[in-house]
Amino acid sequence: MAIAAVPAYLGKDFSTASPGLRFGMYLPLWGVESRTGELLWTTHDVNYRATGPQQQERRSEDQNKTAALGNALRLNANDLATLAALARRQSALAAPIAAQGALLALHALAIAPFTTGLGNEHPLENGFAFLNPYGLPYLPGSGVKGVLRQAARELADHQWGDDQGWNEAAVTALFGKAGQNCDDAADGGAESGFQRGALTFWDVIPQIEGDALKVEVMTPHQSHYHQNGDTPHESGQPNPINFLTVPPKSKFAFHVQCDLPFLARLAPGLAQEGRWQQLVTAALTHAFQWLGFGAKTAVGYGAMAVDSARQAQVDKERIDAEREAKRVSMRPSQLSIDDFIQAVQARFEQLKGGKDKPNTEFHQQAQKLAKAALDGADWTASEKAAAADAIEAWLPKVVLLPDVKDAFKKLKLRALRGLT
Repeated sequence: MAIAAVPAYLGKDFSTASPGLRFGMYLPLWGVESRTGELLWTTHDVNYRATGPQQQERRSEDQNKTAALGNALRLNANDLATLAALARRQSALAAPIAAQGALLALHALAIAPFTTGLGNEHPLENGFAFLNPYGLPYLPGSGVKGVLRQAARELADHQWGDDQGWNEAAVTALFGKAGQNCDDAADGGAESGFQRGALTFWDVIPQIEGDALKVEVMTPHQSHYHQNGDTPHESGQPNPINFLTVPPKSKFAFHVQCDLPFLARLAPGLAQEGRWQQLVTAALTHAFQWLGFGAKTAVGYGAMAVDSARQAQVDKERIDAEREAKRVSMRPSQLSIDDFIQAVQARFEQLKGGKDKPNTEFHQQAQKLAKAALDGADWTASEKAAAADAIEAWLPKVVLLPDVKDAFKKLKLRALRGLT
C-alpha cells in the first residue's frame, strides 16, 4: 500500500487536510514492498499474486499515480467554507474601493475545465497551483494581467476595439511597459524605458462546482521523437498523463483595481466617467471568448463566459454602495430628493410597464416633495430645481396622469425652478 513521505507520528489519515497538502506533502504515492515493508521510493508498489493456469505466484508492480491523484480531489466541508469565506472577504474589500470608482468586478462561469500551475515540479509530472496557506485552487493575479494585456493588444492591433478605444497608449497607461534596460534605473523612470501601469490585478479564487476537483488526461504518443530524436510516426507507445483541473460551471470573480490619481496623470481621459472600466470589461470579454485563462488554453481549457445573473447582482450592489457613499455627504433636502427617486425607481421596476392611479401613494409623495421644496427656507435654488427635475422625470413613469401639464402646474414645478 502506497504511503506519504511524512514522519510516522503524523499518521495516515489526511482527510481533513487541504487539497494542496493532499496533492503535495501528504500525497500517498511512494511504493512499498509488500513482503518486507521496505519503502521503495518509486511510484509503484511491489505485490505478489497467484496468477495463470498453475496459480504460480508472480511479482507485480502496481502503479500508485491514479489512486494518489484521486486522493487529492475531494474538497471537505472546511475547504468549501474557506473558499466561500475568501470570496466574501474579497467582496468586502472591493465594495468601498468600487464605490470610489477605482475597482472593476466581473463575474464569470467556467465553460471548460480550468487548470494552472502544470509546470510546477511534482512526482506526477504535472503540478497544480494552490494558494498558500489555504491549499486551495486559485488563478494568480499575475496570470490575469498577462492574459488581459494580450487581449488589449489584440483589440488595439486588429482594431476590433475601436468602439472601446483600445490603443497602444491605453495599453501602456493601464498595464505599463518594460524597457530594455529597466534594471539599470532604480526609479523605473522614463530614462529606463520602464513604466508601471495603473492597474492592479487581484488573485482569483474559484468557487468550485460540486465538492471535488476533476482529473483530465493527456496522452502524448510521440515521446520517441521528442525525447530521442527518432523519426516521428503515429505508432508510438501512448503515455497517459493525469492532471488536476477545476470543473466547468465553477465561478470566478475577477477584480481589477485602478490607481486613479496615477492614471489621471498618465491618461486623463481614461480616468474620467469610468472609461478605464469600459476598456477592461472589453478586454475581459475578449479574453473569455478567445484566449482563456490558466494552462492549455490552446486546446480549449480555461474558457469562460460572463455570469450574467451574478454580474447583475454585483452591479446593483456596487450602484447601491456608490449611492450610499454619496448620501453620507448630502444635506437633508438632497436626501429627500434621493429618497423620492429611489422609491419611484423601485416602484417603476415593480410595475413592469403599468402605472398607478392618480392621487395614490407616489403621486402624494411627489406632492409632499414639491411642497417641502417650496416651503423650505433651507432649500437652495439648485436643490429646488433638482426636486422639480426628479418629479418631472419620474412621476409620469409610475402614475397615470390624465393631463401631465396640468399635474405639473398643480405641483408648481415652474415655481420650483424660479420661473413665473
